[in-house]
Amino acid sequence: MKTTLIGHACILFESKGTTLLSDPCLFSLHFEELNYYFPRVEIHRDRFPRPDAVYLSHRHQDHFDIRTLAYLPKDLKILCPDDAIMLECLKELEYTDVTVVKDFEAVRVKNLTLIPTPSLTQDYYPEHGLIIQDGEITVWNQVDTIVSPEIIKYIHRLCGQVDFAHVRFEPLLEQNFTYNKDCALPFDEYSSFLKVAGALSPKFAVPGSAGEHFYDRAEFLNHFVFPATQEQFIKDLEAFSPEIRSSTYYPGDVAEIKPEGVKIHRQQTELVTRQQDDVFRTAFNPLYEVPRIRTLTDNAEQRVKEKETVTQFIESGSFLEKLTSSEVMAAYQHWGLGYRLEIFDEDSSDIWSLDFSREPVIQKGYFGTVNLYEGIAYSEFYRLIQGETNWDFVGASGQYRTFHNIYRVARGNFEFYPQEKKFPQPLQEVFPPNRDMDREKYMKDVRRWKGAFDQSGPAKMLDIN
Repeated sequence: MKTTLIGHACILFESKGTTLLSDPCLFSLHFEELNYYFPRVEIHRDRFPRPDAVYLSHRHQDHFDIRTLAYLPKDLKILCPDDAIMLECLKELEYTDVTVVKDFEAVRVKNLTLIPTPSLTQDYYPEHGLIIQDGEITVWNQVDTIVSPEIIKYIHRLCGQVDFAHVRFEPLLEQNFTYNKDCALPFDEYSSFLKVAGALSPKFAVPGSAGEHFYDRAEFLNHFVFPATQEQFIKDLEAFSPEIRSSTYYPGDVAEIKPEGVKIHRQQTELVTRQQDDVFRTAFNPLYEVPRIRTLTDNAEQRVKEKETVTQFIESGSFLEKLTSSEVMAAYQHWGLGYRLEIFDEDSSDIWSLDFSREPVIQKGYFGTVNLYEGIAYSEFYRLIQGETNWDFVGASGQYRTFHNIYRVARGNFEFYPQEKKFPQPLQEVFPPNRDMDREKYMKDVRRWKGAFDQSGPAKMLDIN
């Protein structure tokens, strides 16, 4: 069996005349042009073989890339979880052969047996890893899944010893940065990756999935949210489980997997070319300078329109009305919050404040108590009003940042809300991150990319190489 890493979680599996493409993202720039494959690559889409099946592990946009799915032939066999939004998108894109897969239920694709493995993720939608077998070789791709000892034991009962495993190695700290939490290697999470690899005890392991960086204005986040490297993980895995052979695994690398062992062929595919390695510009360094939030809107007239719309929404009472009718209003009043909302233009910002220790009235400007702060760009606030964006993008892009110092003083008593816990955010109460917002995030991409690659229509080949 051969596995070829295209980038991040996109892998081509080939064995005995059967080809499987997993989590296809054939454009380096993805997730609403926020992320790109790291290291940078050029993907040669015209050289790809037609896969016998395409496997989609879960809904995250770096695994379920609508633009790639708009680009691929619509008669391909698609395997995906029982996720209503994924299935709706695939139907809208006019795929004709879609099979829903379930935990540990084997699916046969020509000469390969595929077995989805479950995840203990807290998301409301299903997520899978994948076992791939060809009768001689067993490969497990953990993807983003969180697994338990019981899941590992069941994999052993099904497959015996795994020959080759793509295992998790990178904790991601986007939420830590956004919510003003510690941007440091989270030891419990990182050690859990080593423990999973050790419990699985494959013959050979490579770091899997997390192979992307932030792009353009969000590039500074690369210093804050990727605390581990492949080289670091391999060194630690060798110390943790010396019996497991291991190697780094980068875009363009090909793993040749045989019963007698594994050989990694560096940059030995015509499908993807690795370009410059700019790790020196993006290496983890949580002491790096943090730039201020700036609007993403370049057009001056549009910036004026967005600022007027946002200001009207806040000062007309719409913002306060939605906030005071939310379920958490009693909590805001209990803690007597001093709330500050700062909205950023290109070179300036505006502040509104609310005092929840009395009848809340929104006022322009700063007042002395700040227990809860939210900062956001005018462009993103405007798009939230219009229903044109989602919290995944707003938070992950660094266009929204928050902190809290929540306490309550009564005679002889001091009560505080733990810093490590997330407190209900007013903006997310006004613009709730619910399933409707989640669905629109994907359907917007469907509308954008559907038909973009038809020969009769214009090809919107936005890319970064």
